[in-house]
Amino acid sequence: MIPAGLRPAWAEVDLGAIRSNVSEVVRVTGAPCVCAVVKAEAYGHGAVPVAGAVLEGGATWLAVALVEEAAPLRAAGIDAPVLVLAEPPSVEAMAEAARLDLRVAIYTDRGVDAAVAAGVRRVHVKVDTGMHRVGAAPEDALALAKSAAAAGLEVEGVWTHFAVADEPDRDDRYTARQVERFDECVAELARAGIEAAIVHASNSAGGLLAGAPYGMVRVGIAVYGYEPNPASPSGAALRPALSLVARVSHAKRLPAGVAISYGLRYRLERDAWVATVPLGYADGVPRRLSAVGGEVLVGGRRRPIAGTVTMDQLMVDCGDDAVEVGDEVVLIGAQRGERGDRGDRGDRGEERITADDWATRLDTISYEILCGISPRVPRLYVG
Repeated sequence: MIPAGLRPAWAEVDLGAIRSNVSEVVRVTGAPCVCAVVKAEAYGHGAVPVAGAVLEGGATWLAVALVEEAAPLRAAGIDAPVLVLAEPPSVEAMAEAARLDLRVAIYTDRGVDAAVAAGVRRVHVKVDTGMHRVGAAPEDALALAKSAAAAGLEVEGVWTHFAVADEPDRDDRYTARQVERFDECVAELARAGIEAAIVHASNSAGGLLAGAPYGMVRVGIAVYGYEPNPASPSGAALRPALSLVARVSHAKRLPAGVAISYGLRYRLERDAWVATVPLGYADGVPRRLSAVGGEVLVGGRRRPIAGTVTMDQLMVDCGDDAVEVGDEVVLIGAQRGERGDRGDRGDRGEERITADDWATRLDTISYEILCGISPRVPRLYVG
């Protein structure tokens, strides 16, 4: 079914898969509290619908990167605790966080002062144990937490972030040393009378692979059905939630020797049917995907992208198989049967292309692929 819109292209988001993924994280990690990360429009899936699904699946907290990312959640009536993962940069941003009743990360004296001035109630002290992105140094965390408490802020949480938890086979014990530094810091705070109600360190990789759940696990990529490291599967039964789908907008039979798209870099070796698909790099299909062997599914079979991906469209080499306007094309997701008569996308045995497949070819990660799907691609929610 084509969702409302004029262009036959959409991203289908399975909220049932998201609920299942959260439940699986709860089962595998055994964490008493799961915080689902819905920043960047829930990794491109849609923050408000996903937030509802993760809470139904067993998460009790949400996390965003920016204060403004929380506003649509509150407007939708979602009243679960929301943690802002980066220290809001100004008193104005802190004031909005206070208005929305958000928990905010703090890691500088400036952040403490802004939180107090803005009327923020609860903060989570971020400790930099080795990621070196943001956070207070372990030796400075105690003074920062004391300052926050003395100023009337509730130090509800203490947390850190792992740098290489998605590489469990590393032999340099980096994650283990981060845990040791963090444990020492938490113990020092406790000795000073600051015992945070929530201690958290693990992202998806930390919870599923490194086994360091503490009191709360912050789950990002696993919510959306992907392993933090495809080469080291965790054993969790995760289901990719997003499919990127379109319908053929133009089809033609071309003779052998014809070159296709900008630069004429793809030349037909034999007579072939070529389909035009109304998605391009402005929609999140990387321009160079065709140059590294990118494929799509048509009629349940993998077909190569023919030539350079353009801004709004791409072409597909369908070989001797006739293709018609309206035939389904799956760029990410599952398909079976002739002309896309695929039945339930969850059926086993279907041909499937994943964000990991794109990521492997493009030397990146599934996170970037999913977040890169443009807002101009309408989202259709199922499940």
